[in-house]
Amino acid sequence: MIRRVLLASAGAMALTGAALAAEPAPPPPPPPPYVPLPWTGFYIGGNAGYEWSTNVSVSSTGAPNIGDPTLAFETALIGVGTFNNLPVKNNGFIGGGQVGYNFEFPDHVIVAGMEGDIQGVAGASSSTTRAFVVPVTGFADSYTSAVRASNRLDFLGTLRVRVGYLFTPTFLTFGSVGFAYGGISSSTSIAAAAPGFPAVFDSVSLSTTDVGWSAGGGVEWMFLPHWSFKVEYLYYQLSKETSSFGFLTQTVAGVPFAAAVTSFTIRPQGNVVRAGINYLFTTEPPPVVSKY
Repeated sequence: MIRRVLLASAGAMALTGAALAAEPAPPPPPPPPYVPLPWTGFYIGGNAGYEWSTNVSVSSTGAPNIGDPTLAFETALIGVGTFNNLPVKNNGFIGGGQVGYNFEFPDHVIVAGMEGDIQGVAGASSSTTRAFVVPVTGFADSYTSAVRASNRLDFLGTLRVRVGYLFTPTFLTFGSVGFAYGGISSSTSIAAAAPGFPAVFDSVSLSTTDVGWSAGGGVEWMFLPHWSFKVEYLYYQLSKETSSFGFLTQTVAGVPFAAAVTSFTIRPQGNVVRAGINYLFTTEPPPVVSKY
């Protein structure tokens, strides 16, 4: 009897072991799902907006060059050639294009890259005229003079680093800072006359590509695969430019007897608000946004 029980138990255990050996091993866990990086890639686009300058003025100083500085008419001429802060602010519409590259980090939160742009400016020119009278010491008459200054911004461009934060897979807010350049055209002229003295007139113009820096920020929305819309603010400041000119008061026996040299200085700076459209050359699928 005992022998039969032991044989039955051994058979049951053998069947159980065979059944367990026949069960397959559990599969390994699947890899984490791939999340696309839709902001990564090169892009190109266009923009349009408005530019207005701030605290832009032409300042000038005059000084004697030849002759006796104690002469009354020369002293008056120094006053003619000296003025400060003639406002020449430039406001106008701006439009152009941009190219750049974005890299979306795997955390799907930070986007960084670089962008270069160039814009033409329409209507961003300004001029100011100031007339005044300078008394001539020891004389009943005075010098009457007029000063005119003008400035124009022809184009503006930047090359900036952009760093942004993704609030959602399709909505980016960013800041930027970098290099700026612009085409400026400036001129200054002075005319003066007094009874008994020769009238004087001279002018100088300056046309150059100026360099400086720019910083700003904005938001960008990917409203369709590969397409985004942005709104952006930029501040720019270009370097100071200086030019000079001189005019002669009179000669004695063909030799300059008195003259003055005037120099003027300008530093363009201002603000840009613009909107733009970008097309992103990416092979990544578009972001998936949950719908509620």
